[in-house]
Amino acid sequence: MAQKMTDEQWRAFVSQGTRTAKLSTVRADGSPHIAPIWFVLDGDELVFNTGKETVKGRNLARDQRLALCVDDDRPPFAFVLLQGRAELSEDLDEVRTWAGRIGARYMGEERAEEFATRNGVPGELVVRVHVDKVVAYDAVAE
Repeated sequence: MAQKMTDEQWRAFVSQGTRTAKLSTVRADGSPHIAPIWFVLDGDELVFNTGKETVKGRNLARDQRLALCVDDDRPPFAFVLLQGRAELSEDLDEVRTWAGRIGARYMGEERAEEFATRNGVPGELVVRVHVDKVVAYDAVAE
C-alpha cells in the first residue's frame, strides 16, 4: 500500500544520502532523453550542473521543460517525481559554488573544492529547477 508523502517528507527523501535523480528532457525531435544526475535542494528549487554541450544541456537551452525521478529501489519502495522548468546560468562563480556543494554531497566535504575546481569552468552550467508539480509516494510495509 502506498502513502502520499508530505512536502517535508519528499524534501527529506530526495536529500537523504547520495540518491541520484533520473532527469528527463525533451530532444529537438520531441523524443525523451533520460540521464542520471547529482543534485541538491536549494529552498524550493533543485540545482544541478551539466555541460552546455551535453545532450541535456542543449535540450534544456532549447526547451526548459523537464521531469525528474528520485527513487528507493529497496522494499518497501518509494519515489518522488518532480516536473518543472529549468533556468540556466553560465556565471562561473555560481557554477563553481554549486559544483562544490553538489560534489560535497556525493563525494564528501573533503572533496568539495576538487569538484568546484574541476566543474567550475567555462562551458559548464548551473541548472536551477523551478518545481511546478510533485508526485511522491512512500510504500507502507505490511
